[in-house]
Amino acid sequence: MTGINESIKSVLKRSHLAAQLSKKNIGQEIRIIGWVEDFRDIGKLGFIMLRDTSGLVQCVLLGKILLDARNIPRQSNVSISGIVQDTKSKNFEVELKVDGMTVLSAATLSLPIDPTGRVESNLDTRLDNRALDLRNSRVLNIFLMRSGILRTIREFFFQNGFTEVNTPKIIGSASEGGSNLFSFEYFKRKGYLAQSPQLYKEQLVLSLERVFEIGPYFRAENSHTLRHLNEFQSVDLEAAYLDYSEVMDLIEELVKKILTFAGHSGKTNNDNNHIYNSTIFDNLVHQPFRRITYEECIDELNNLGERVEFGDDLTDLSLKKLGEKFDKFYFITDWPLALKPFYIHENDDNPLLSKSFDLQFGYLELVSGGTRQHDVSKLKARLKDQGLSLEGFSNHLKAFEWGMPPHSGCGLGLDRLLMVLMGENNIRETVLYPRDTVRISP
Repeated sequence: MTGINESIKSVLKRSHLAAQLSKKNIGQEIRIIGWVEDFRDIGKLGFIMLRDTSGLVQCVLLGKILLDARNIPRQSNVSISGIVQDTKSKNFEVELKVDGMTVLSAATLSLPIDPTGRVESNLDTRLDNRALDLRNSRVLNIFLMRSGILRTIREFFFQNGFTEVNTPKIIGSASEGGSNLFSFEYFKRKGYLAQSPQLYKEQLVLSLERVFEIGPYFRAENSHTLRHLNEFQSVDLEAAYLDYSEVMDLIEELVKKILTFAGHSGKTNNDNNHIYNSTIFDNLVHQPFRRITYEECIDELNNLGERVEFGDDLTDLSLKKLGEKFDKFYFITDWPLALKPFYIHENDDNPLLSKSFDLQFGYLELVSGGTRQHDVSKLKARLKDQGLSLEGFSNHLKAFEWGMPPHSGCGLGLDRLLMVLMGENNIRETVLYPRDTVRISP
C-alpha cells in the first residue's frame, strides 16, 4: 500500500493554527502549514504572510531560507517551522522566525483570480474558480460561519428533543402539489427532485413527534434575482402538539442562538475582517421579534399609499415597503387561507384566515410555517378545493388515518439567513457552488 513519503511526514504534522499563536508561545518551536498569501523582500530580510483557515501569521526569513523563498510562487502550499517571537508589527501579536520551510505544492505563476482581493474579479469568474476563491479571507469566513451555524442549529434541535431525519430527494409525485419541479426519467417512470420535505416530515411526526432536517431542495423556477436559487439548503422542523405561535417562539429562540454564536465568532476572529453584522444584531438578541398580522400589513400598506386588498398576496414592492418600516426581524401572521398550501390549518375564529406565519428580515422572507391540518377529512377537502388529486396523495393521506397528532412546523432558508448575517446582497455569495438558471458547473 502506497502512503505519504516518510521523508515528508514530519513536515505535515502541524502544531498550531495561525489564530492560536499568542505571546504565551514566545520562545516555542512550532510548525504551521498554509499558503503563501504575500511575500516581501527587503534585502537581507524577508517576510511571508502565511494564511491558513484560521487567519494570518507573519513569518520572518533570513539567509538561505530567504533565498529559497524568492522562488516560491504566491498561493503555494508550504510547511514552515520556527521560533515564535515578539513583533513590532501593529497587525500581529507575535511572528515566526523561520528555521525550516518545505514547499508541499507549488502554485502556478498565473492564477485565474487574485485570492487577496487586491485585483478584483467579478462574481462569475470567482464562482468559476471557487476553490481558489475560498482563499480570500472574506469568502472563507462566510463558509466557516456557515459551518458553525449548522452546528449551532443541530445542537439547538437536539437540546429541544428533536430527532434528525433524512427524507428522499427523488420523489414520484409533487410534494406540495406545485408545478415548479424538476422532472427526469427514472427507470422508465417519471421522477422529480423534491422541492420540500413537507409531506415526509409530517408523516414522521406520527411516531417521532419532533423531527428536523437540514438538506438540499430544488425548484424549477425561472428566477433571475439576487435572492433565488434553483438548489437551496433548507432547515425544516415539524413538531407534534405545538401550534404555530409556539413554533414562532421556537424559531425566534433559534435565530437568537445563531445571532449569539455569530457575534461571538465574529468578535474572536483574528483576521479583523467584516464577517458579521454585529452593529445590526447585537441588541436583537434581547428584543422580542415583532408580530404583525396580514390584515395589519394591508392597513399599513394602504396608509403608505399602496392599494392592497384582503386576499392579495404581498408583492416584492409591498414587502420592500414593509421592510423599510420594519427593518429587522418580524413575523407576518394569519395569512388568508386561500394563499396557503392545502396542509395549512384554518384559523379557529375566522375560516378565511390560516394559522400561518412568515419570518421576514426587512423585505426578505426567511421562514414560512404554520399549524398543519391533521383531520384527514378536512385535508381531503382542501386538496379537492385546490384541484389536486386524492390518488396522487394517497401515500400521504393514509398516515392521517393512523392517529396523526396535531402538529406544526416550518422551513428556514439557510442561504438567505446567511445573507442577512454576513451583510451580503447576493445569495450566491453564501453558497459554495450555487445553481441558478445559468449556472450548473463547477
